[in-house]
Amino acid sequence: MIKLDKKKITKIGILGGTFDPPHKGHVYISKIALKKFKLNKLVWSVTKKNLLKNRPYLSLRMRIKLSKKITKNIKKISVQSLDNKIKSSNTYDLLEYMKKKNERSKLYFLIGADNLLKFHKWYKWKKINTLAKLVVFPRQNYSMKSLNTIVLKKLNKNHWIYVNTKKMDISSSLIRKFW
Repeated sequence: MIKLDKKKITKIGILGGTFDPPHKGHVYISKIALKKFKLNKLVWSVTKKNLLKNRPYLSLRMRIKLSKKITKNIKKISVQSLDNKIKSSNTYDLLEYMKKKNERSKLYFLIGADNLLKFHKWYKWKKINTLAKLVVFPRQNYSMKSLNTIVLKKLNKNHWIYVNTKKMDISSSLIRKFW
């Protein structure tokens, strides 16, 4: 687990997902978040399974291995799988755990704009922004739709931010089509 100075407030980013497989789009938004929000650390939380998607193509072990390989030159990124430790694959439970372990920290939860379309189906979705600032990155063919979702209309504008950056035309599902 991340050990940071307990006396000062730290900024921790969390990019959660199945990373099935991890790709340069994940790295791209990670680098932007590290710089833009001056994050002390960014955790790639590799989950066993996304509860709203089909079973992952790659094993958890392989997804962790590939995630570590693709991030090996970025010192501030830590790849972890915490599902067993927190006994959950839910984002809310992950953020609650991270907040307890890092009490004097400010959390930033990174997601692609495509996730906003189903965000209202996530466990305790209305409470996620009480634990972390929601940081939304554009995704090809999703950004305009996502900005008009029920989620962003219900959440306090101070609890989320849209990062206007170039869209990466890559996704794990697109990569899997060519395997």
